[in-house]
Amino acid sequence: MKNNPPYTIRFLIFFFLMVLLFLLNISLGSVNIPLSQVLKSLAGATDTSETWNYIVLDYRLPKAITALLVGSGLSICGLLMQTLFRNPLAGPYVLGISSGASLGVALLIMGSSIVGGSMRVLGQSQLFISLAASIGAFLVLFAVMIVSRQVKNTMSILIIGLMFSSLTSAVISVLSYFSSAENLQQYMFWGFGSLGNLTWNEVMIFTCIYLLAGLMLLPVIKSLNSLLLGENYAKSIGINIKTTKNLILLATSLLAGVITAFAGPIAFIGLAAPHMTKLLLNTSEHKIILPAAALLGANIMLISDTVAQLPTSEYTLPINAITTLFGAPIVIWLLLRKKKMVL
Repeated sequence: MKNNPPYTIRFLIFFFLMVLLFLLNISLGSVNIPLSQVLKSLAGATDTSETWNYIVLDYRLPKAITALLVGSGLSICGLLMQTLFRNPLAGPYVLGISSGASLGVALLIMGSSIVGGSMRVLGQSQLFISLAASIGAFLVLFAVMIVSRQVKNTMSILIIGLMFSSLTSAVISVLSYFSSAENLQQYMFWGFGSLGNLTWNEVMIFTCIYLLAGLMLLPVIKSLNSLLLGENYAKSIGINIKTTKNLILLATSLLAGVITAFAGPIAFIGLAAPHMTKLLLNTSEHKIILPAAALLGANIMLISDTVAQLPTSEYTLPINAITTLFGAPIVIWLLLRKKKMVL
């Protein structure tokens, strides 16, 4: 196979850009910390400010790692869904996973104002909010997996996933109608998305699930290229469609579910990053696109979080608003391009 030095160079650019953005993300914020002091804190030097050490090691470092996991995870999910459904507008949340997580959180937060009692206390806990989101995402995943056994057509699974999403949205609307203003506001803040609420223990759990999903994908990477040409072609060259599809759905659901549970429903990264990667690398080889999309998604998430922190300001913008500012123009461009193709 022909060696492609340009890909190597682009991977190196993505990687070094990610390292630079990672350090800048830790350095910039309401309190600007010089990069030299950030490096000293990360290296465990003892001659640095105790306050800066605390900010770097206990707040900004777990937040930056979360940004890496969220950005790369969403980008991988988006690429897998676009390949599986052969639809450029498919994203990580098309199966209703995000909606399931949102419903879990809505039941906990807004349901507490209806039920009252201990639910009201649980609704104030970040741990229980993450747990509720995980359970909601898992239940939708379970339903999708059952449906995928009955329905052979991937487009039908896509439509059923969208129906699950509509159903959960309708239940959330009903809960919102009867919820108190305080609980509704809390749910809305969760929906804005946030990377800075995770403890080190939660980051470890997040990382373990991320790696588990990654291991599930290893056997199917070779099959992804053939799926682009259709299931019939994939079957003709000996690909086990059922196993491949189940592994892709399970890994995507795990990733999307844990991301929504810990960071909220982050928009557009999963949709936009894979397309940006294809444009930059100009190839459909998944052995190249998959890691590249993960790197680019992580870079976009780090940039979005750095901008959201509004360096030198005490305010922090909703991360979802920033990712949408990145993603919306790309989606519009894709729609216009698709229209031109039809015409």
